[in-house]
Amino acid sequence: MEPAAFLGFLGVSILLTIAPGPDNLFVITQGLTRGKKAAIVTAMGMCCGNSVHTLAAALGISAVVYASAFAFALVKYAGAAYLLYMAVSTLTEKRVGAGKAASGEKGAFEMFRRGFIMNVLNPKVAVFFLAFLPQFVQKGDPHPGLTMIFLGFVFAAQAVVIFGLIGFFSGTIGGYVLESPRLSRIFSWMTAGILGAFAIRLALSTR
Repeated sequence: MEPAAFLGFLGVSILLTIAPGPDNLFVITQGLTRGKKAAIVTAMGMCCGNSVHTLAAALGISAVVYASAFAFALVKYAGAAYLLYMAVSTLTEKRVGAGKAASGEKGAFEMFRRGFIMNVLNPKVAVFFLAFLPQFVQKGDPHPGLTMIFLGFVFAAQAVVIFGLIGFFSGTIGGYVLESPRLSRIFSWMTAGILGAFAIRLALSTR
């Protein structure tokens, strides 16, 4: 891949990542309600989910899912159901102090798992990678699948950095929020509302 083409891909990827969207908003709410570590670990889980979509696009799996109305609907409704589950969990789980939301291996793994599953069960992300990555595979490339995998992992790497920074700064503010039980509860309801809205939007979406 030529350097100019690679830099073009990287620039577009950064712009798409920093553009306001559900992923950014979710990382921000995690930082505000759980702290820096939770937001960063959640972001890492979401980016690892991108890697799954990259492999699926390169291997043709995403194209099969997109072509099948049943498969697309199955993944879509599974993703919506998981988002609703996360919304309810946000309201029912016990509140913790600042910096303790993702403490310990179990807490960190739970945050990572949430971000990962949320991303993997979103067929819109799969469609995005299926449409986005091939645009940067040059004509005559002897290994287009490998190039797509490489580009997908580059996209995931820059997303880790950007989402990590977003999680760090939102978590810094969240540290003050978590010190106030009232504010913490308000932001928990806001997070649940956002997750519920995402679930409805995903369930009603079409290909």
